[in-house]
Amino acid sequence: MTVRGGPADALRFPIRIRTRARADDVGGRWGPDGVLAVSVQAPAVDGRANSSLVRVVAGAFDVPTRTVRIVSGHRSRSKVLEISDPPADAAARLGDLLDA
Repeated sequence: MTVRGGPADALRFPIRIRTRARADDVGGRWGPDGVLAVSVQAPAVDGRANSSLVRVVAGAFDVPTRTVRIVSGHRSRSKVLEISDPPADAAARLGDLLDA
């Protein structure tokens, strides 16, 4: 899994989303590349899963939802997210979430 940089202060990272889960959750690795696994209760209908994804990831990183955006994969389970103006410990939090 690689963390890619976007704008100077942004943190970009790949995720894999699972919709219609029992509970919203962020943590663990998915696939051979070990991307961050995110589960949301919302179905993948009318952008509801994407909205839930942004909310859940923002909560995991303790940032406002307006700072989290989907860079690519709007209609796919594999996505790239970007957190603009991430907290100083964002990379460490990402590592902790991947190891959860």
